[in-house]
Amino acid sequence: MDFLYVKALHIIFVVTWFAGLFYIPRLFIYQTEAETKLEPAKSILQTQFKLMSKRLWYIITWPSAILASVFAFWMLYENPYYLEEPWMLVKLAFVLALYFYHGFCQYIYKNLQKDIIKYSTFSLRIFNEISTIILFAVVFLVTLKSAINWIWGVVGIILFGLLMMLGIKLYKKMREKKSWEKK
Repeated sequence: MDFLYVKALHIIFVVTWFAGLFYIPRLFIYQTEAETKLEPAKSILQTQFKLMSKRLWYIITWPSAILASVFAFWMLYENPYYLEEPWMLVKLAFVLALYFYHGFCQYIYKNLQKDIIKYSTFSLRIFNEISTIILFAVVFLVTLKSAINWIWGVVGIILFGLLMMLGIKLYKKMREKKSWEKK
């Protein structure tokens, strides 16, 4: 198969993998929030969120992760010189972080399927942003292909992460204020 087809398929499955990784923590948040509802709403919502999570996780996210990896390994097999490029090694470190993130999502998913809630909605909201930070890092590395600029990129990613955390805290305060006003 032509290298560009393999590359296109890799990009497609990376996009669908990220779509799953962006949405699954939102479902975790909704399922955790449903815990505070009164019956029968609580049971109805949690049953629905469990079903949605299961479908997203096993029909979209896991297959996309596997296929994105297969096509990535295929590209590296066809072009092993990529492994000599400093930017690629940094990118692969971020991809490894993405695999850990995916694994932790699996852990949270399994617990929530068993009605075990270990994390607050606030911590899940912060956790939700990790995949966004990884996406930014990988896209800039692949686009710029510069090992020197990645240092500035990491500084930018850290600042971006801090801004996102501040945004989450502001959003939490706004929600608490609206909740207080309703009472």
